[in-house]
Amino acid sequence: MKCTDKQQINYRQKNRRRRRKKRHSAGRTIALTVLAAAVVCAGAAGAYVLQNSSVDQVLAYEQENYDRNIWQGTPFAQDLCVAADNVPLEGFADEDSLHAAGLFDLSSDQVLYGFRLYDRLYPASTTKIMTAYLALKYGSLDDTVTISEHATDFNWDEVTCGLRAGDQISLYDLLCGLLLRSGNDCGTAIAEHIAGSEEAFAELMNSEARALGATGTHFVNPHGLHDENHYTTAYDLYLIFNACIKDERFVEIISMESYTGTLTGADGTVRKETWAPTNYYSNGTIDAPDGIRVFGGKTGTTDQAGCCVILYSEDMEKHPYISVIMGAEDKNFLYQEMNRLFAAGIEG
Repeated sequence: MKCTDKQQINYRQKNRRRRRKKRHSAGRTIALTVLAAAVVCAGAAGAYVLQNSSVDQVLAYEQENYDRNIWQGTPFAQDLCVAADNVPLEGFADEDSLHAAGLFDLSSDQVLYGFRLYDRLYPASTTKIMTAYLALKYGSLDDTVTISEHATDFNWDEVTCGLRAGDQISLYDLLCGLLLRSGNDCGTAIAEHIAGSEEAFAELMNSEARALGATGTHFVNPHGLHDENHYTTAYDLYLIFNACIKDERFVEIISMESYTGTLTGADGTVRKETWAPTNYYSNGTIDAPDGIRVFGGKTGTTDQAGCCVILYSEDMEKHPYISVIMGAEDKNFLYQEMNRLFAAGIEG
């Protein structure tokens, strides 16, 4: 915010608090309606039917989690943003060239904007937030990982962090390469270290996604390279990312300007690899609107997925937000629309 008039600043802050309170009240009405209908699962919102899935199975899962939360005395979806349908935002029109988008206010647990939140989409490398979540949950970041031949088997045009078969590297360094550079080789190495194989890790990914309420999601690999059976939704990405940012180590890594990893080759030679973040805010390609701080996030791009990004940010009052856009036609448009979303939903 470029303003030197203290009264103007206070006026804008009061207006923002009033708007947030109004959105909070309206959102709670939606949430209560959804809960009364008993169609929300473990915090995952929406009266929608998963394609190629059993409706009975989905409803049974929803009821099981609903009953469990009541039994434990925990308010259902108490710390999640919930919306049953598209949520309009004044000043931000739905774009046909965006397949899905969302803005989530974590301080008031409200969906400030939602567009096709429950459409099944290809996630590309935004997949890696689930890989990171599992590495943090099940791994020790001090572990030394030996890189397999399989973990280096990627095409020239598929992003890697320069790992070589026989390399030894810490799990922490792999996690930095995964989240910053978006190394596919780091994803496979993490999967093999945590679960023994990519296939076993994918099973764990799906189990953990379901536990987070991400029932519109199915993973087959740890990196997000295209597979028609590998998909998610914008809302499910929010659920997974929301779980990730509760771990300070995750936020610390995505907030880095760069990281230099240390690799020891099979011959004992030590070398360094420096990885910069791929999202345009963190690497300095684009600035967020005044008054908004972007900590970082995760990008994803394939021909089938388009350009995707999910971000963690805060406003001048340190209220936190998650924002996501999936399926933008190119990167310039992706960040142009993200700035419009920031301005309309946070700054405005």
